[in-house]
Amino acid sequence: METMTLLWTIVGFSIASYTVIANDSIQTLGTWMASNRRVDWRIMWGAASTVLLFALWYGFFMYGDISYGRLEKIPYIEPQWYHAMAPAVLLLLTRIGVPVSTSFLVLSAFASSFVLEKMLVKSFAGYAVAAVSAYVIWGIISKWMSNVELGGSDRNWRIAQWSVTGWLWWTWLSHDMANMAVFLPRAIDPMVLVAISVLFITGLGFMFREQGGKIQEIVKSKTKTKYVRSATLIDLIYLIILWYFKEYNSIPMSTTWVFIGLLSGRELAIATFNGEVKKTYPIVAKDFGKLMVGVGASMGIIIGIHTLT
Repeated sequence: METMTLLWTIVGFSIASYTVIANDSIQTLGTWMASNRRVDWRIMWGAASTVLLFALWYGFFMYGDISYGRLEKIPYIEPQWYHAMAPAVLLLLTRIGVPVSTSFLVLSAFASSFVLEKMLVKSFAGYAVAAVSAYVIWGIISKWMSNVELGGSDRNWRIAQWSVTGWLWWTWLSHDMANMAVFLPRAIDPMVLVAISVLFITGLGFMFREQGGKIQEIVKSKTKTKYVRSATLIDLIYLIILWYFKEYNSIPMSTTWVFIGLLSGRELAIATFNGEVKKTYPIVAKDFGKLMVGVGASMGIIIGIHTLT
């Protein structure tokens, strides 16, 4: 590998690794962190790191590819400086709290327009399914949830939440690992995998120490996400939807869109139950607008790369 190619591979992968984990992991770990504020962040970091290492090494040994085959339609391209610009833009948006799609923003620098179109269609479908499912489910259970003491210390619910979060975290990693692995040759050396493991755990630790950073506000701003029962139900429904789309085909999709769709549908259902729908529309519209920022940035990256090449 040429020196400059190696340089941009390291730079691009390192920035992508931190920003993808810091931006997208809030979908899977955000409600878990919000509802376990009294637990030492180092304990949660250790638990999340254990699942992360399992997902990373399982993909390596079972698939021969840490992306779990998600990049089979995106052939390896030697990274150049303009490829590294995609995660750099994502890093900036992450630091100011914009929940953009890392799949679009990072993979768009490598994917063909045909693959990107399929990613868009699949992501829109994921958003719609998540929003409708959440609206229907919370429309049914809102009355029950409002009559249950959510702030109590319920050991069974706490165990259920940690179990669901672990499974969800692995499911998300097996999908979104492609957003980082796209910078690497599809077959890597075990020593490279060790270095990647250290990098991932370090970035994850920084994210936990920051309590999710500004992007965590997306979760905190939603109704009762700090309560363990609400958080568990959100994660369980998200897990089922994400698992379905992950198994449907190998085309990458925006897990961010699915998560935002889930939260939006839930907020609308709760607002409908409380007769406050008008107050919720601006929140839903704001979150959706932020997703469109990611799509716009992705289109800009594609146009820029095609212009340069």
